[in-house]
Amino acid sequence: MAIFFKIVPQNNRGLVETLGKYRNSVEPGIHFYIPFFQGIKKVSLAMNPLKLPNYSVITKDNADVSASVTLNYHVTDAVKYEYENTDSVESMAQLVRGHLRDIIGRMDLNEALGATARINQELATAIGDLTNTYGINVDRINIDELTPSRAIQEAMDKQLTADRERVATIAQAEGEAKSIELTTKAKNDAIMATAKAEADATKSRADAEKYRIDTVQAGLREADDKYFQNQSINAFSDLAKSNSNTIVVSSDQVASLGQIPAVGKLLNSH
Repeated sequence: MAIFFKIVPQNNRGLVETLGKYRNSVEPGIHFYIPFFQGIKKVSLAMNPLKLPNYSVITKDNADVSASVTLNYHVTDAVKYEYENTDSVESMAQLVRGHLRDIIGRMDLNEALGATARINQELATAIGDLTNTYGINVDRINIDELTPSRAIQEAMDKQLTADRERVATIAQAEGEAKSIELTTKAKNDAIMATAKAEADATKSRADAEKYRIDTVQAGLREADDKYFQNQSINAFSDLAKSNSNTIVVSSDQVASLGQIPAVGKLLNSH
């Protein structure tokens, strides 16, 4: 009877089948089998990358979002992977898509777009270890892209433009208000400074006038009768030189008018 051999490479598992029925698993190395009656299937245990195609997800606020996911997985149980599922990888992909729809479906659009790290964490927790079901373990899962539909993108662009214009308008209005405030303050400061200067000048003039009056009054308090007589003489002298012919004096000075040369000259002229 002929005997064939087969080499199972490193990081692979060999599944020995006899007449199409699984018999046992073999480690990497060379293994012999009887052709036509037996066969050895090789199952890789190495990590495999998988990119899931874009598919539609609906958010809590009924926004249509296209999701793109990549993951890394490796086979942990070659028997379950090969015999208990017709396509373990596709079954795993469907499970990932189902959990992703459930997670994003509980979020609003803006929340979902800004929470990819959180979605990745929740998705990894939900997937967990699939060894008991598909003989597979997901080592890493990541959402590459969440893209809103074209209509939503256009609406978001319009909203963003409107928000920018609103912010610019508010900033311009605040700038103009600040300018008016500074201008008004400068004018008020100038008016107050001018008023203070005028008040200080008025006070200085009043102080000077008070000083002059106080000085004159002090001098008058110290003056005697001779001073007033001298003032009267000077007044009559000036009157004699003028064209006026009217003299107003007090009654107690009438008797002494003749003693004043200027008055005598004035009386003799009439």
